[in-house]
Amino acid sequence: MTRLAILDLYDGEPNQGMRCIQEIVSRFDTELEWRVFDVRGKAEVPDLTYDLFISTGGPGSPLDGDGHWDNKYFNWLDSVWDWNKNPDNPRKFVFFICHSFQMAVHHFDLAQVIRRRSMSFGTFPVHLTRTGLQEPLFQGLNNPFYAADFRHWQVVQPNRERFFKMGASILAIEKERPHIPLERAVMAIRFSPEMLGVQFHPEADPEGMIDHFQHPERRDVVIDEHGLEKYQDMIDHLNDEDKIPMTHDIILPSFIRRSLQAIGRQAVLA
Repeated sequence: MTRLAILDLYDGEPNQGMRCIQEIVSRFDTELEWRVFDVRGKAEVPDLTYDLFISTGGPGSPLDGDGHWDNKYFNWLDSVWDWNKNPDNPRKFVFFICHSFQMAVHHFDLAQVIRRRSMSFGTFPVHLTRTGLQEPLFQGLNNPFYAADFRHWQVVQPNRERFFKMGASILAIEKERPHIPLERAVMAIRFSPEMLGVQFHPEADPEGMIDHFQHPERRDVVIDEHGLEKYQDMIDHLNDEDKIPMTHDIILPSFIRRSLQAIGRQAVLA
């Protein structure tokens, strides 16, 4: 049985992300044995007996840790990277989401991770680069496609030398904002053939999000902080089958499916 580790970086904070990830993973229960690791709360990280990994979003600054859980997390990340550098080892596959993505970018020195002027909140178009158009995990998406995006931080100013040295590539960038003279943030990176990360939340479940944000207290908070138009746009995008539902159905399931296929081929050749 293939083993999957979910690295939970939410630090016990209530969220929709873990529910959505586990719902997607549960579709593969006949093929996967999986476990959740509480990275920030208990400083838990998986070992290399696991075959694939999903590292979640989370609250707070991606640049801050307590010197314990974050060091263990980066040691885990380096161990997977080093493992995959050995061509004789079976591949280990990793998918980073939002907070984890920012941490990985900072750790590998691929770009600057900085605080946004204001929080990104809602659903937004994401534009694929020429490389992103060829990315297998994004096949079937529109360009631009829509993603759920909730963050105070962003990835900007790519370090082209480091990208070249690592063999990494930028797959997507945020929407163009002609009225704002700021660089467009990086929204997805292929770190290596085995590792991919995204700035947004591909796991976002449209039905669950609609139920969550239509609760009167949450709805009123969103409208107070971000305006009625932003709130209504988000609800409309959640209901539109070509927007958030498509992203939900394609990206993370494709990562799991393609990883399982690759692991299956490795087992045949072993």
